[in-house]
Amino acid sequence: MHIFFSGIGGTGIGPLALVAQQSGYSVSGSDKQASQYIDYLAKHGISDVTIGQSATNIAAAHSKNPIDWYVYSSAVAIEQPNHPEFAFCQANNIRMSKRDELLNEIITQKQLNLIAVAGTHGKTTTTALLVWALQQLNVPAGYILPAKSSFADMGACEPDAKYFVYECDEFDRNFLHFRPHLSLVTGIDWDHPDIFPTREAYYQAFREFIAQSDYNVLWQSDVNRLNRNPGEKDRVLSDTDEKMKLITLAGEVNRRNAWQVAQSINLLFAIPLDKSIAVLNTFPGVSRRFEQITLGLYSDYAHTTEKIRGALQIGQEIAGDNLVVVYEGLHNTRQHFIRDDLTHLFDAVKQLYIVPSYLAREDPSLELLTTPKLKAGLSEASQSKTTASALSNELRLAIQQHLAAGNTVLCLSAGGGGSLDEWLRQNFAS
Repeated sequence: MHIFFSGIGGTGIGPLALVAQQSGYSVSGSDKQASQYIDYLAKHGISDVTIGQSATNIAAAHSKNPIDWYVYSSAVAIEQPNHPEFAFCQANNIRMSKRDELLNEIITQKQLNLIAVAGTHGKTTTTALLVWALQQLNVPAGYILPAKSSFADMGACEPDAKYFVYECDEFDRNFLHFRPHLSLVTGIDWDHPDIFPTREAYYQAFREFIAQSDYNVLWQSDVNRLNRNPGEKDRVLSDTDEKMKLITLAGEVNRRNAWQVAQSINLLFAIPLDKSIAVLNTFPGVSRRFEQITLGLYSDYAHTTEKIRGALQIGQEIAGDNLVVVYEGLHNTRQHFIRDDLTHLFDAVKQLYIVPSYLAREDPSLELLTTPKLKAGLSEASQSKTTASALSNELRLAIQQHLAAGNTVLCLSAGGGGSLDEWLRQNFAS
């Protein structure tokens, strides 16, 4: 069977293409632009990728090798509902679905138990921690890891595995298409207002997801937030458990994530907590989660208020008062949503640079919050040390000067091609 993946360079679709390839499917795809992830796929045997998404291009792919199944991301459907690839597939009676339908089919065919990682923040890091720990503990598991790491491919379908680890994203209610054997819920805080117009709508989606799981590992604060009575198969963790201090990873959020992973492994496999903690304390990290680009310069995917707080806490744990931040917001729509939260968020940093937000899936009716406008919304304490900037030579020189002075520079960037993260790698990565 030939599966064509639209948006194959995305961190959700690309790893699924790897899993499909390893499951015996013929794989090809398309994307709007070239990227490091498409290069990564080519190195892993997926090179039949077209840059540019048009009816002509997909027709050529179909002519060369008839497409049986067209898989696309939620973002593609939202950004361009009249996408030319959609029209071609509809005209040629090609099966079309989002990624969840294909993954569910693979899980069902291979009789795998799904371990799902869900939550507003920390999903990718927690997924990586879980994959790392299972590897070190010799527990075979397939997985999709939507980030690069030194210890695992971005997607794998292990032949001897009985389990599959997957980051279940709430965006577009995608996670409600799965019925996990076990779910780790990393934390719940209202996000994606374009999908969930109220906090209660967001919470209700998580209630439904948790109800669909055989077992759940939850924080007490989230149980309280959802006003939910835990079931017999729920393991509820105290937010202030002193035993979390046994985990030596940098950052409170990373220690919480690792503790939840250790508890989940104990619940599923009866592996003692201390054994899991020992391997989790050697976790080498994952790309774009406080990833060091060069000495003293870090890139982090934080883009919601809680994620930003978590990244700042790690930065302050490392740098103390010498933390400089470069902020690139993800989506103009989200900047409107979190604008009030940004007011005092950066008060404790030494210097702040704001670069233009990364734009995608925008509401055209909303005013564009430019860098001067975002700066104007900050507290007086923050404004006095904030520069409205751009991805420019001036910013590059400023970062170099901060690094030379011994400061730690943390860049908050959640975009893809053309983002602050990509600019950093082009200008600073060795």
